Amino acid sequence: MPRPSPAVGSPRAPSRTPRTVSVSVSSPAAASRAAAAAAPTQAELLDFARRTAADAALIASLPLDPEGRTWVRLAGPGGSEAWLIGWPPGTGTGWHDHAESVGAFVTAAGELKENSLAARLPTDGWKTLELADDVDRERRLPAGRGRAFGRHHVHEVLNESPDRHAVSVHAYYPPLPQIRRYSRGGQTLRLEQVERPEDWQ
Repeated sequence: MPRPSPAVGSPRAPSRTPRTVSVSVSSPAAASRAAAAAAPTQAELLDFARRTAADAALIASLPLDPEGRTWVRLAGPGGSEAWLIGWPPGTGTGWHDHAESVGAFVTAAGELKENSLAARLPTDGWKTLELADDVDRERRLPAGRGRAFGRHHVHEVLNESPDRHAVSVHAYYPPLPQIRRYSRGGQTLRLEQVERPEDWQ
């Protein structure tokens, strides 16, 4: 049987029903683990690059310059840094790495060539390294093909076509803290420059 309502204007006794309150305590380590769990994987970056490279309208919207590379920043998955890049005939990046970032790229138009090193280099404390004879790798990436890579991946990317632009999609996580640029003579790799985001954005 329902209880009668109190009369209008009459005071109501305060409720003494206990309540449960949810409290979340987060340590810096827990926050770091949560961020790592939300970070996109190399496979997710590659999937994003593939889907984006298949967007014909987006690819066609990139302004192309016959003299130099062009780029547009994109919204990448999970806080990643992503770029749409146009490559005039005969251009390339030179040897470089992406420091602590993992990444992926896919050719959207034309063909790119990637030369890479199958060796993990020391991250700091050197200016010149002698490379072993068997560390060089070459990969051709026509439209629709790409690859993912881990931290400290050293490579150069080239458009070797004499007359055709290439376009590609790149994604990195975490967003690039720096790019180390190298020169190469034979089996000698020399650190030449360290670029920070303000140098390319």
